[in-house]
Amino acid sequence: MPEMPEVQGLVDFLRGRVVGVEVTRATVSAISALKTYDPPITALVGAHVTGVERHGKFVDIATDNGAHLVFHLAKAGWLRWYETLPSTVVRPGKTPIALRVGLADGSGFDLTEAGTKKSLAVHVVGDPADVPGIARLGPDPLDPGFDRDTFAGLLADRRTQIKGVLRDQSIIAGVGNAYSDEILHVAKMSPYALAAGLSVDEIDRLYAALRDTLAEAVTAASGKPPAELKDAKRRGMRVHGRRGEACPVCGGEVKSVFFADNSLEYCPVCQTGGKILADRRLSRLLK
Repeated sequence: MPEMPEVQGLVDFLRGRVVGVEVTRATVSAISALKTYDPPITALVGAHVTGVERHGKFVDIATDNGAHLVFHLAKAGWLRWYETLPSTVVRPGKTPIALRVGLADGSGFDLTEAGTKKSLAVHVVGDPADVPGIARLGPDPLDPGFDRDTFAGLLADRRTQIKGVLRDQSIIAGVGNAYSDEILHVAKMSPYALAAGLSVDEIDRLYAALRDTLAEAVTAASGKPPAELKDAKRRGMRVHGRRGEACPVCGGEVKSVFFADNSLEYCPVCQTGGKILADRRLSRLLK
């Protein structure tokens, strides 16, 4: 799933390509992806792009007629950029393309989604806050106002596992499964530590790991075209997606815990005092 750093990379890329350019085409080929009807998708045609912003994992493309194209790539979505947009007809149900947008200079992009579980979401709204997912977002962890005390306040009284807290978009915006693994590894913390039970020192470490890990990943994504962002993300991972490999810090073996539709990765030596966490496929409880 694209998370904050990759989404910010897309935003930076699009900002340098589409601002000031007229939209000449906006075609939905996966009706399930379009979550709004007023204004219609055709409201984008003839408008000029005035800005591109990020809200958590959402991309927001603003136009001079007041319409915003807002999309969330979900688990298997991506943006495919073309310097010259293909002239082929996009046939509904026959392609992974959910949306095609064309621009007056001949360029454009597709939003695509792999797999059978379709969760990619496209909205055309007058105000990004009208998108329910954006309205529910917590603070952005790279916002200058997101200080250590703000972070500590979000953790207070939450007797839930810290992995889940980091992934909850209503608490902190933009972090998903992959970067929560990376943040917890840097902080040398078990993914199942209770948020409310963290010590002052642990909160300090986790806050620094959160900010530093995301800032480094955003810097690594900056300037890369969409086609390179996924591979850059994978190369930058220390533990996520690296089950069975050596931890880059201690050399221990990276382990996984599997769930119904995803997994988490961690280093037992760095994060759990050598203890192997129970696999959810085999045990209901993590001791």
